[in-house]
Amino acid sequence: AKKWVATAKAGGMKYITFISRHHDSFSNWDTKESEWKITNTPYGKDALKQLADECHKEGIKLFLYYSLLDWYRSDYQYETGKTGQGTGRTQKSDWESYIRFMKAQLTELLTNYGKIDGIWFDGHWDQLDNDHDKTLQSKVNWHYDDIYKLIHSLQPQCLISNNHHLLPIPGEDFQAFEKDLPGGNSTGFGGQSVSQLPLETCETMNDSWGFSITDKKYKSTKDLIHYMVNAASLNANFLLNVGPMPDGTIQPEFVSTLKEIGDWMKLNGQSIYGTRGNVTKGQDWGVLTAKDKIWYAHIIKKPKDSAAIFIADVKNKIKSCHLLNSKKALKFKQQADGVFVYLDGVQLDAIDTIIELKLQ
Repeated sequence: AKKWVATAKAGGMKYITFISRHHDSFSNWDTKESEWKITNTPYGKDALKQLADECHKEGIKLFLYYSLLDWYRSDYQYETGKTGQGTGRTQKSDWESYIRFMKAQLTELLTNYGKIDGIWFDGHWDQLDNDHDKTLQSKVNWHYDDIYKLIHSLQPQCLISNNHHLLPIPGEDFQAFEKDLPGGNSTGFGGQSVSQLPLETCETMNDSWGFSITDKKYKSTKDLIHYMVNAASLNANFLLNVGPMPDGTIQPEFVSTLKEIGDWMKLNGQSIYGTRGNVTKGQDWGVLTAKDKIWYAHIIKKPKDSAAIFIADVKNKIKSCHLLNSKKALKFKQQADGVFVYLDGVQLDAIDTIIELKLQ
């Protein structure tokens, strides 16, 4: 746990979303509701307890991923599920029993492990009537009203998200997007409208969520920083997945990349942390983030015009314009529809050239 949290902090991360229970139903804590759990293995320790203690000690917020669907329990309604019908179960499901089980487990998670900052649900899509349904119509009643009330009654500050690839419903506190930026649908998991709730997008460091010894398609530090910058420009947090190896350690390729991202954030994090997006449309050269009356222009692609970039919708008068982390002023020309920032003498950074504009 200490190495995990240290690696997250070195990467500039502010919170960890831990897989408490995935679709296989295996619980990574000492649950009293199932024998299919980590404390019944030769390892024998409560992984969540160790992680929660370390997160609280180091000031890292802790969210818990929790699977709604279940490929192991007989009471889960696998007969109508999309993915669990080939698991060999023959006993008839008992949906009310399964809902009681989930409530009991969530009560444990929110009672025995200190402050939990969020619950991240996944698996609703297993019971959808069709893949293109844009509502929460479902073959079963997930009892979300009761479940969400339970969570907020146990820990009122605990944020709830549900990776159902649909618009959020009452009780959900932020909207999750999977392997796509908000509003995008390059993977087939997106396409839902973007709500006014806080946003988050999740992505893998290679092609796999869990550890895969054969998956060498590692995303570069540059690509992941660009993903994060683009997410920030759209008002979204960036949840970057790390699948530990079978012995619990994080593979060296991931540790190295996270350290490089963290080093970049130490220098440039002010243009990401606490910023807002959607201040103006993205340009051919990049995107913008903003904090109060400071705008950050992120040049992540070579501009078509090497002499200047144009930033639209800058209404307030500009007080100063310079490269981030540099006192050297840049020339600019402000007009009614925006501002031209001239790149004379500017050597573009290989990852992200950041221009800071202070507005009146």
